[in-house]
Amino acid sequence: MRSVVTGGAGFLGSHLCDYLLAQGHEVICIDNLVTGNTDNIAHLLGNEMFTFVKHDVTNYIYIQGQVNFVLHFASPASPVDYLRLPIPTLKVGSLGTHKALGLAKQKQARFLLASTSEVYGDPLVHPQREDYWGNVNPIGYRGVYDEAKRFAEAMTMAYHRYHNLDTRIVRIFNTYGPRMRLDDGRALPNFISQALRGEDLTVYGNGNQTRSFCYVSDLIRGIYLLLMSGEVLPVNIGNPDEVTVFEAAREVLQLAQEKGIANSKQSKVNLVPMPKENADDPKVRKPDITRARTILGWEPEVPRSEGFSRTIDFFMHKA
Repeated sequence: MRSVVTGGAGFLGSHLCDYLLAQGHEVICIDNLVTGNTDNIAHLLGNEMFTFVKHDVTNYIYIQGQVNFVLHFASPASPVDYLRLPIPTLKVGSLGTHKALGLAKQKQARFLLASTSEVYGDPLVHPQREDYWGNVNPIGYRGVYDEAKRFAEAMTMAYHRYHNLDTRIVRIFNTYGPRMRLDDGRALPNFISQALRGEDLTVYGNGNQTRSFCYVSDLIRGIYLLLMSGEVLPVNIGNPDEVTVFEAAREVLQLAQEKGIANSKQSKVNLVPMPKENADDPKVRKPDITRARTILGWEPEVPRSEGFSRTIDFFMHKA
């Protein structure tokens, strides 16, 4: 089996490359390194089953020979990134998806789109099920990411219906683990980096907004099960164990102190005003994973305490 992973040098993409290789796939990783990093795939560069291609997938994608699977993971994926790169975010979700679908069509390969829980926007339905159409502000700061992914889903289904392309759509909820960037602006890396520096952990707003954190190994396993299934419609993959952002910060700080991170001994959790760029920040986020359980037989396995601990260890060793 021969698989192409766009965005393969990113956080999720690199873990996906690892998993595919472990399943016996030959993997071609494509990344323009705008938010990806070759450090994430350095351990694979000597593997004869792995090829890295530096390329912007908003341009035509040429791959010689047979391809069985195309997995489209290329995109900035954190608020810091898509506020800094609004137009590239829109382009990779639209033009990049079009080019990746074109490759799958040319090679008669199965296509999997990495979509996101952000297609639900600031949801009016809780928990979020796949049949919920969402509550998205198309002209807000986050709209460049939310609408790019919604367009990508529409394009994927159009290729499925019009060209009879074999497609899959995974809606990814908050995921964390090794290889995240400390500066990517998401809650957990922020908390961990602040704890390592001995700063107070900052939580925006009243801290009551909720998230459901899924450890990266659980997510990747679910994605592979979806890839190998016969399910065409979107499937949520995420951990339904919901927690407030304030409580998540408290848990990170407690673990950091238990691990003896001296800098964190005097730190505490502070509430700070919500920046205007975060005005559309979802107030609640929790996946309904009934479809993943029923169709894929998938359940998350790594509890939050263990996943947080592993992630802190990763960043401690990098520091």
